[in-house]
Amino acid sequence: MDAKLDYILRIADACLIHGQRLGEWCGHAPIIEEDIALTNVALDHIGQARALLTLAGEIEGRGRGEDAMAFLRDERDYRNVTMLELPNGDFARTVLRVFLWASFMKVLCRALATSSNAQLAAIAAKTLKEVRYHQQHSGDWVVRLGDGTDESARRMHDALNLLWPYAAEWFADDATDAAAQSSGLGPAWSTLKDAWLAELQPVFAAANLTPLADTPFRSTGKRGVHSEHMGFLLAEMQTLPRSFPGAAW
Repeated sequence: MDAKLDYILRIADACLIHGQRLGEWCGHAPIIEEDIALTNVALDHIGQARALLTLAGEIEGRGRGEDAMAFLRDERDYRNVTMLELPNGDFARTVLRVFLWASFMKVLCRALATSSNAQLAAIAAKTLKEVRYHQQHSGDWVVRLGDGTDESARRMHDALNLLWPYAAEWFADDATDAAAQSSGLGPAWSTLKDAWLAELQPVFAAANLTPLADTPFRSTGKRGVHSEHMGFLLAEMQTLPRSFPGAAW
C-alpha cells in the first residue's frame, strides 16, 4: 500500500472503529447524560472518519468515496490500532480508552497542523477542537472512578492493566511513519510519546494511576493484522451496505 494512503488510513480507520465501538453504548450508559455524551463522542469520530476517508479515497485514486472506504474493504485493509477494536467492557474501560486515545489525538492533531497536505491540516484543526472535549470529559470520569470507591478504583486499575500494553503499538515506527515524516505529511508516531505521556500525567496523578512498564507485546492493527474481535465488529458494521449494494436513503 502507498505510504501516504497507509498513514491517513491509520488515523481514519481508528476514528471509524472507535466511533463504531462507542456507538454500542447508545441506550446502555449508566446515566442518561452520559448516554448522550458517549453517543456525541461517537458521532464526532464518525465525522472525523468521513473527512479522512474521503481524503484517502482521493489519494487511492480508484473512485471510492467515504462509504465504500468505510464499508466495502476487507478486514486486512483496515489500519486502525488494535486497542480501539477491543470490546467496550465496563464503563471504566470505555472512558479510560476514550481518554488515552483523545490524549493521543490531541498531540497528533497539533503536529498535523503543519502537514504538507493542506486538506489533512484542515481536518486536524477541526478535529483538535473535538478531541480536547473528549479528553476533558473522559478525564473527569477517569479521576472520578480512579479516586472513588474501592470498587470503582479496582475497575479503573483493571482497565489500565488491560489497555496499556496495546498503546505500545501506537509508537512502534515503520516505513509508513518514516515516509510521512520525511515528506512532511505528518509526524512519526514515536515522536509523540513524550507529549502523550505529559497529557496523561495530571489526570493519572489525580486518579491514583501510574503508567505501566513497557512489555515485549506489540499488537499489529496498524499493519492490518487484527484481533479476533475485528471480524465480528465489521460483520455488524458492514451488514447493510453489503446486503444491499448501492442502497441510498
